[in-house]
Parts: sequence; structure tokens; C-alpha cells
Amino acid sequence: MLFASFSRRAGLMRPSLRRNCPPRRTIIPAPGPNTGPLMERRADRELPSVNQGRRWTRTLPIFVVAVGAAMLGIFNYQKSSSSVVNSTLYALRTSPQARELLGDEIYFAQQIPWISGEINQLHGRINISFWVKGTKSQGKMRFRSIRPDRMSFFHTEEWSLETEDGKVVQLLSDNDPFRQ
Repeated sequence: MLFASFSRRAGLMRPSLRRNCPPRRTIIPAPGPNTGPLMERRADRELPSVNQGRRWTRTLPIFVVAVGAAMLGIFNYQKSSSSVVNSTLYALRTSPQARELLGDEIYFAQQIPWISGEINQLHGRINISFWVKGTKSQGKMRFRSIRPDRMSFFHTEEWSLETEDGKVVQLLSDNDPFRQ
């Protein structure tokens, strides 16, 4: 009798009787979306279901568009804060022709300006345009300057202001602030 009780506790029962016994630990389901956190880890718990659908195929185009928009914004911010844009804006503010057309307080026309064109000082190419406004009206300022070779200075080819009605005023003159 003592041997029988000892053998049941030790799990030494006959194989035919062992098959009918329920397992001691049950398999618990994986945590659901509205259940609390899993407080203990058990090796025999049910694994979470794996989505067979490819959700990334829907989110990849959104990611690409978001990264592209961020890159355009960053590059435009880099252009708008460059010394070339600041210098042309300053020269535009001090130009008597531009003040006559636009008025006082000349600045970017939009709160977030869009600088079109290229600023490549390393290779000697600057070709930009952006909208500016004053107290009287607004217009599109264009500035183009090149550096023929590595050891020479930049030469301004165009610095003009196009008003909203289509009138183009060339701002390069004998007292040009860009020519020295």
C-alpha cells in the first residue's frame, strides 16, 4: 500500500492509467488586444497568430511619400537659409528699383517660401527664383550667377524682378551690389 501511494506521487503509474490523466498544466491562450499585460512567461502557452496578409504593401507607398515630402522640405529649408538667398534679399531691399515696384518691407511672399532652382556653389552654378512681396505689390525675383572655373569669382548673369502683371525689370545696373 505504501508502495502504491509512493508510485502515484512519483508518476510511476502504469502507462495505461497515465493516458487517461489530464495534464497538470493547461495551455493558456495568447493575450488578446483588450487584455492586460502578460505577467508571467510560460513555455507551453499558445503562440500569437501571425497575420498572413502583407500590410507593408499598403504602408510602403505612404512611407515613401512621407520621406519624399520630408526631403523636399529639408532641401528647401536649406536653400531658404543659405547666404545666397539672404544676400539677394538684402540687395533687393536696398535696390531703389525694387523698392519703387514692391514698396518697403520686402520679404518672402509666403510664410514658408519655396525656392526654385539650384544653389551649387561648389560647381559654380546658382540659378534661383522665389516670390517676394513688399507693401505695394509682389513679384518673382530671379538670380543667376556662374563661376567659369575654380579660381575665378562668380559673375552675375541675371538679377531681375517680374511683377504679377508680367512686367520684367532688370535690376543689374552700374551700381550693382553683386559686381565688384
